[in-house]
Amino acid sequence: MKLTDLDKLLNSELTTKIKNTSIKNDELLVKVEVDNLYSTLLFLKTNEQCKFKQLIDIVAVDYLGDDQRFRIYYLLLSHENNLRIKVSINLSIDEKVPSIVKLYPSSNWMEREVFDMYGIKFKNHPDLRRILTDYNFKGFPLRKDFPLTGFNEVRYSEKEKKVIYEPVKLEQDYRNFDFESPWEGTKYIKDAKLKNKDD
Repeated sequence: MKLTDLDKLLNSELTTKIKNTSIKNDELLVKVEVDNLYSTLLFLKTNEQCKFKQLIDIVAVDYLGDDQRFRIYYLLLSHENNLRIKVSINLSIDEKVPSIVKLYPSSNWMEREVFDMYGIKFKNHPDLRRILTDYNFKGFPLRKDFPLTGFNEVRYSEKEKKVIYEPVKLEQDYRNFDFESPWEGTKYIKDAKLKNKDD
């Protein structure tokens, strides 16, 4: 099956569920509404012509400032047809996404990663909790409004014999950067070499 044939098939079979489709870089991108996500993925997996039986990844993007702030991409692979497809949905900050764990069991950890990094919640997920950050972690690191330095730093206290959290404190000295190329060497090394030549 060719991508153009797949595009025609999806537009004829899922007319009411698909917003639009486009082909770029030998991949078909299918845009759907959040409510139609599960049924679209179910069709792609179970249809005899499609056979997208492997979920490669779930990826999220934060468009801070937009009404529909987040976009999620589902990357699927059909081994039988040697085709890849991306299914995308847009959602606002308060919207929940239907979990696809029952359809693709491998999505369990992927959905947890998206939740942990972006704070996007998945309905009917069997175990939606943080997976990459600590349970006491505040905020969501891949959101555009999350500060680069974070809110807290974690370290082991020899005095208290446990891991402690402290507010981030950056000294002003650490903010002065030397923009010289590391291949040319830093200024004090150049000064030392000139001083040795003079002696």
